Amino acid sequence: MTMVRGLFKLTLLEIKIFVREPLGFVGTVLIPVAMFLLLGRTFSSNGDHSTQGAQLLTQRLPIFATVFIAISAALSLVSVISIYREGGILKRLRATPLRPAVILGAHVLVKLLFTGLSLGLMALMGRRFLPAGFEPHLMGFSLAVALSTLAILSMGFVIASIVPTARFAQPIGSAILYPMLALSGMFVPLEAFPKGWAMLGNLLPVTHAVSLIQGAWVGAPWLELLPHAGVLVLTIAVCLVLTNRVFRWE
Repeated sequence: MTMVRGLFKLTLLEIKIFVREPLGFVGTVLIPVAMFLLLGRTFSSNGDHSTQGAQLLTQRLPIFATVFIAISAALSLVSVISIYREGGILKRLRATPLRPAVILGAHVLVKLLFTGLSLGLMALMGRRFLPAGFEPHLMGFSLAVALSTLAILSMGFVIASIVPTARFAQPIGSAILYPMLALSGMFVPLEAFPKGWAMLGNLLPVTHAVSLIQGAWVGAPWLELLPHAGVLVLTIAVCLVLTNRVFRWE
């Protein structure tokens, strides 16, 4: 109970700190939602009812927005951890009775909560962009998003462990995560890449996050999605082991 109470209090404190920092809140919640609404309105107002246009609105745009929000949350995590380390906050937290898992877990909960908030706003305001008759599978989609976000956040912890200073947090994190998105098959099918790049893309966790979320969104059987989910679970496990070994508190 003490650990749960500590996690709750620390999570609440981190939420307050995050909301008080306008740039973090705007960048993590408002900008992705605004981009989604702008793109959705642009494509829907064109009246493109072709197969390609429908696929863009029902699959590409929601999946891109979801993965983009998860990556933005991971980059925010990298920045916050780096700033806390540089400012000596992590060192002071480590000296408290709170366990390391509680301290770091609070940051994960905050990112999951604001990721959920962003997606909820997109679902509420962007539903009118979906073609008539299309019904997304929200339960499976939510599970896929949660697992994918956890996997991407776990990579964020590893990145936060190796960045030298807070000043380099965003550039290094972006240089690692955004190329993964480019090779995920979301924009260009992996088959269109040279063989070496396609093989690399198939190994990247973000590729499996995209496939899992996209499959869950359209209601694909989870038996088909298990390989992607398995890769993400393995990613979380490996990143937890790495974080435990290389994470620096000061």
